[in-house]
Amino acid sequence: MPRLKQMSRDEVEDEYILALYNTLFGERDPVAEPGTATGTPGNWWTVFAQVPDAFKHTTEGFAFYRSPNRVLSDQLRELGQTRAGYVVGSQFVYSQHMKAARFSGLSEEQVQAIAHWNIADCFDAKERAVLAYTDALVLQYGRVPDGVFNALKEHLSEAEIIELTYITCTYMMHAVMSRALKLEYDDVEERVVEVPAPEGTAADVMGMVDKRGEK
Repeated sequence: MPRLKQMSRDEVEDEYILALYNTLFGERDPVAEPGTATGTPGNWWTVFAQVPDAFKHTTEGFAFYRSPNRVLSDQLRELGQTRAGYVVGSQFVYSQHMKAARFSGLSEEQVQAIAHWNIADCFDAKERAVLAYTDALVLQYGRVPDGVFNALKEHLSEAEIIELTYITCTYMMHAVMSRALKLEYDDVEERVVEVPAPEGTAADVMGMVDKRGEK
């Protein structure tokens, strides 16, 4: 379950949120009967519904990147979004944008290679520059080497770079929030935990190996 309360239909008073509930869930109460047409539980919407202006701000952001005013291509946008989901470790963002990447026109080979793009030969120079820039944004928190940025500028206009930066960082944020609040496909147990040793095993395992101090 998500870490925060979900808003059932009868608790929502905001008309904007109710309209989206109707679009996504029909007449169902999404808390009592979860699930969307795309197969997700749908609890991203029901949790963020607690704060109507945050809900509206984020959903209007979805419209931003699909606006006809955008100059960045759908394929390059999805490379950034999908890679951001992967490197943050958000199953939700990565899974959803794998599908969106296919819809944008990327080949199945390219979609599958986003996880290991740096050794894949199915991306051209422009696409590799976008993926390298995405890694610098997400993994290095915006510390972009000049070589990467110069390669990006060879292929993208300044307006395209601004859009790529804004959209990729927005989806890095969505990926982080989804993991933090355990929303959608990120509602998973922590994997990195201590695995108990068998009963009776010495606590100092490395001490058992390191016998240098013994005569």
